[in-house]
Amino acid sequence: MKILIVAATLPEIQPLLAELNLSQGENQHEKHQVSVLITGVGMVATAFALGKQLATAQYDFALNLGIAGSFDRSLMLGDVVNVTKDHFVELGAEDGDEFISIDELGFGSQATHPTPHSQATPHLTTLKQVRSITVNKVHGNPSSIATTAKLKHPQTESMEGAAFFYACNQVGMPCAQVRAISNYVERRNRDSWNIGLAVKNLNIFAEEFIVALLSP
Repeated sequence: MKILIVAATLPEIQPLLAELNLSQGENQHEKHQVSVLITGVGMVATAFALGKQLATAQYDFALNLGIAGSFDRSLMLGDVVNVTKDHFVELGAEDGDEFISIDELGFGSQATHPTPHSQATPHLTTLKQVRSITVNKVHGNPSSIATTAKLKHPQTESMEGAAFFYACNQVGMPCAQVRAISNYVERRNRDSWNIGLAVKNLNIFAEEFIVALLSP
């Protein structure tokens, strides 16, 4: 099996790479090939890096790993979740105080979904499934948070997820997005974040998931 692991930054998956003795680029893991791609932060960096990677290589499965903010207070800091629907929530046009989505404009769709993989699905079902949005500017203003929550009812947000799904969808590659909650979506308050716990739990799950996926 050929697997592509995708993350925005190296620290988000460094524990996983250390445990499985992987490095950036291509790795041979027993009889499997595991490639690791660090894209950089944001939709543009993710789309470019994935487009470049997928133009020259094919994979059986791609896994996007990272941390995320949560609108949903029933999710605890450190929870690991499976994003089953993501949105380019800012893609559209303003009309005064109103927002017109790219769907309503007739130029595309905000929504993106993972392409399923039969071997990966049983492991992913152990996680909470969430709806997410992908943004260029993470929310930190109470007014915009309330507006976004009312319009899209998201549970989480990231800066890369929908771009990852979009790239995988374009080449028909099975994929999944797994994230751990590092903070709540609220006015910026770094003292309330727990990035360390989120990274720890994300990597524990990712190691178990990948080992199980590659097992005979």
